Amino acid sequence: MSTLKPRTYPPVELLPNELARPEAMRLGATSASVARPETSLLKALPVLFKFRVVTLLLFAAVGGAFLGASGWPGAGRLVVLLITGGLAASGASALNQYIEREADAMMHRTRKRPLVTGAIPRPGWVPYVAGLMIALPSLAVLPSNPAMAFFLFIGAAIYVGIYTVWLKPRTLLNIVIGGAAGSAAVLSGSAAVGAWNDPGAVVLALLVFLWTPSHFWSLATVYRNDYARGGIPMLPVQTGPRQSAIWVFIHTGTTALAALLLAAHPALGWLYFVPVGIASIDLMVRNIHLLIHPGGKQALSLFKASNLYLALVLLMICVDVMV
Repeated sequence: MSTLKPRTYPPVELLPNELARPEAMRLGATSASVARPETSLLKALPVLFKFRVVTLLLFAAVGGAFLGASGWPGAGRLVVLLITGGLAASGASALNQYIEREADAMMHRTRKRPLVTGAIPRPGWVPYVAGLMIALPSLAVLPSNPAMAFFLFIGAAIYVGIYTVWLKPRTLLNIVIGGAAGSAAVLSGSAAVGAWNDPGAVVLALLVFLWTPSHFWSLATVYRNDYARGGIPMLPVQTGPRQSAIWVFIHTGTTALAALLLAAHPALGWLYFVPVGIASIDLMVRNIHLLIHPGGKQALSLFKASNLYLALVLLMICVDVMV
C-alpha cells in the first residue's frame, strides 16, 4: 500500500501570541510545573508510562490467562503476570515517547507530554530505565516459563522496534503490524498458566490484532491534521477519511467475527455470547454511520466505543469462565 520512506517534519507555524511566549510555555508547560518540579514529575510519570494503555494491555493479558486456564488462573500467577507485564509494557511506552518526542512537540494532541514540556528533567535516563523495565521481567521468568518470557519481550520489541522506530514514520501499514504487540500481551497471559497455544487464547490474540488498526485509525481520523503536522503517515492522512472508513469497517467486522467465534470455546457460553453479540451489533452500526458520514464526530464515537467493546469482551471472558 505504501513504500518505505524516511520521516520528514513539516515546518511548525506559530501564532503571533505564541511567538511572544517562552519556549517551555509554547510546548505546554505551566508555571505551576516550573515552580514545583517534584509535583510535576509525579504527575508526569503516569503519562510517560502510559498507564491507561498499559491497563488495557494487562486486561488483555488477564483475559488470556483466564481463557488458558479455562477458569481461575491462580492468584500467584496473576500477580506475576501483572507485575512483569506491567513493567514491560510501561517500559515500552516510555521508550515510545522518548523516541517520538520531537514529533510529539509538533502535534497538538501530544505536545503536553512530559518529555515535550520539560516536566521530566534531564530525560537521558529514560531509555536506560525503560530498557531495564523490559529486560528484567523477561529474564526473571525465563528459567521457569520461557514462553511467557518470550511473549513479554517480543511484545515490547514489536511496539518499540518494529512499530515506533521502523514502521510508524514510514508507512501507513504501521499500526497493522503494531497490533501484534497487543496480541503478545494476550499470549503472555495464557503462557503464564502454561497454555499459550490454547485455541481460545489464540483467537483472542487475533481479535486484539484485528481490533487495533480500526481503533487507532478512528483516532487518527479525528486527529488527521495533527498526524499530518507531525509527519506521521497514518492511514487517514494518506488516503482520506472515506477510504480509511472502509478499512476501519473491514477490521471492525473481522474483530466482531473473532469475538463471536470465541463463544465456541468450551469454557464460554451464552453469558459471554449475548452481551458481546449486542455490543458487536452496536459497533458495526457505528461503523456504518462512519461510512455514511466519514468525519471526526463519528470517528470519535467509534473510537470510544471500540475501547468499551474490547473491555467488555475481556470482562465477559473472565466472568463466564468462572461461572
